[in-house]
Amino acid sequence: MNCNICPRQCNVDRSRVKGFCRESDTVRISKVMFHKFEEPIISGTGKGSGAVFFTGCNLRCVFCQNYPISNQGKGKRISIKHLAKIFKRLEKKGASNINLVTPTHFSTAIMKALDIYRPKIPIVWNSNGYESEETINKLKDYVDIFLVDLKYFSDDLAVKYSRANNYFYFASKAVKLMRKLQPQDIISNGLMGKGVIIRHLILPTHTDDSLRVLDFIANEIGDKTIVSIMSQYEPMYDAKNHPEINRKITPLEYKRVVNHALQLNMTNCYTQELSSADTKYTPKF
Repeated sequence: MNCNICPRQCNVDRSRVKGFCRESDTVRISKVMFHKFEEPIISGTGKGSGAVFFTGCNLRCVFCQNYPISNQGKGKRISIKHLAKIFKRLEKKGASNINLVTPTHFSTAIMKALDIYRPKIPIVWNSNGYESEETINKLKDYVDIFLVDLKYFSDDLAVKYSRANNYFYFASKAVKLMRKLQPQDIISNGLMGKGVIIRHLILPTHTDDSLRVLDFIANEIGDKTIVSIMSQYEPMYDAKNHPEINRKITPLEYKRVVNHALQLNMTNCYTQELSSADTKYTPKF
């Protein structure tokens, strides 16, 4: 079957030809770990979130912190049965949840693995937001928590920095559908069991775009939406070739975005210290 999992609509047989994601239809993963640096209601206070990092990506972000796996193809091929065993092992070892990182292009295989073994802990879909509604609908009975990026409002920025035409068009529809599939945020003992968290990474010189992203969330998803306003931007990978984003964000830039959230009465926001912009928080692949 030809692949049209994401908005790229490559329409290629990935058993023979790789898609834009640079991956065949055989699952590849680059790292399995207990992740303690996600949002507190995802990582919890125990061992952490059980993160499975998938190789490849349907974006080409010039500032990607995970570029060794998203762009350079670092990873190991595994079977669907092996993936199911990884889920089981993470659960057995005390993971707060199963955190599927950049999973979109392997969504079919992931659902098959969850059919083999469905953990009793939440399944987290940790996605860049460039999703098709058809794929998100298929996840209805598989995913408990959508941990989703909303990277850009401006299509010009999405094309320039991620080679993603109509990013906001697709991501906004996907986020609305995620909220429909998980209409309530259920949190117990400091851990999310079901719900939606929207992440937004502020880019240097582009706070105007961040304000428009927040306007959309407040007006279209709801001002009680859990939003993670991220200050952790670090100029990595190819950012050096884009002078306007070849630096960390300033305290004033971050304050402007956070203040806008407060003006919108968005009180369920996670904020970060500017010191979070440090490569020590980036997993080694």
